[in-house]
Amino acid sequence: MNDATEQKKPPLGAARDALLRRILDVVSMPASRIPPQDRQMAGDILLDMLFHADERDRLICSTRLAGSREAPRRLLRYLAQANFPVARPLLEESDAFDDCDLAEIIRQTQPEHRQTIARRRNLSVAVTAVLAEVAEPHIVREVLANRTASFAETTIDRLIAASRDEPSYCPLLVERIELKPSHAMAMFWWADGPTRRKILTRHAAERQEMISLCSDVFEMAAAEGWQDGVARKALQMIERRQRNRAAIARSPYDSLEHAVQAAAEAGMEAKTAQEIGYLSGIKPVTAAKILSDAGGEGLAVLCKATGLKREYLALLWRALGRPLEQDPGHPHPQFALVAETYEVLSVLKAQTTLRYWNWALSSAFSPAALRHAQALGDPANEEAEFSTAQRTARLVFGR
Repeated sequence: MNDATEQKKPPLGAARDALLRRILDVVSMPASRIPPQDRQMAGDILLDMLFHADERDRLICSTRLAGSREAPRRLLRYLAQANFPVARPLLEESDAFDDCDLAEIIRQTQPEHRQTIARRRNLSVAVTAVLAEVAEPHIVREVLANRTASFAETTIDRLIAASRDEPSYCPLLVERIELKPSHAMAMFWWADGPTRRKILTRHAAERQEMISLCSDVFEMAAAEGWQDGVARKALQMIERRQRNRAAIARSPYDSLEHAVQAAAEAGMEAKTAQEIGYLSGIKPVTAAKILSDAGGEGLAVLCKATGLKREYLALLWRALGRPLEQDPGHPHPQFALVAETYEVLSVLKAQTTLRYWNWALSSAFSPAALRHAQALGDPANEEAEFSTAQRTARLVFGR
């Protein structure tokens, strides 16, 4: 008798299992069937029971609640921060989380959780900012590849700086619609060849409207003797002419072409490189950066912007001691890429690119920038803090 009674008893824990499922049913009800107060109370009870539940029960709850927008968010956050198999249904499917929920989950969980969040549709700028702060390369690449995610300009700033040490970001960043020309022009110096090509063809402006609207200002500035340094610097970015005509009168060379020919015959010496820079209308630091760049695409920009014919690109390449041919009759692959870059660039885009580099890179050596580089702590003034040119210079030169 006693043995038969014992056999009819339910297994230990059956009441708890049944109760968990009944309360889960309540929490999952549509809003038309249950008052929000009842749902919240049921959610509190369910959450307390889950503290003592096994992975199987937690997974049942997570899977069931993944499609519920009304479920208490504290309950959802708890499950989303559980072990990844439990959290996964919610992280992949739930629309109930707001930006603060996702930010908390990102900061409190493991890379698997963050990678799943990085793949979610329509991530806001607040969420992508938190993912960028965590700075895990494979997760950053995942969110950059997410075409429905949005990025704030400050987040792109952070990722551009990070791409110096993590070049795998560059091909993904160049495809983002949030990328500004200033971002692209800075990233150019450490990007790979295909990314450089996209930067030069997609992100360089042609400044036609600025040239047209500011044409009379050039005459006004000339009448003032170019005494206003701020106006002079801005107009140098806009003007159509690239070569420095005044430098020819002081140069030992008759023209920029003559300087390039001399370098090709005797090799690129420091004085010749400096003269090429002066005749091209750029500062010595800009010329040095272009001529020392390993990829060489900057040479294509220099030649196209200054009106040098394609044969002078080959002369400049030879002057730097770089091989024009890999085998007799076959151009060297790197020179072939640089020559192709020269062909696809428009003159106006090449000029804008060269002027932007000159404007930005030379800012690193302005008195204000040098004072800032020597200072510790916060930027000393608003120009050091907000100037696009100074920011680019600090990125390129590692400051």
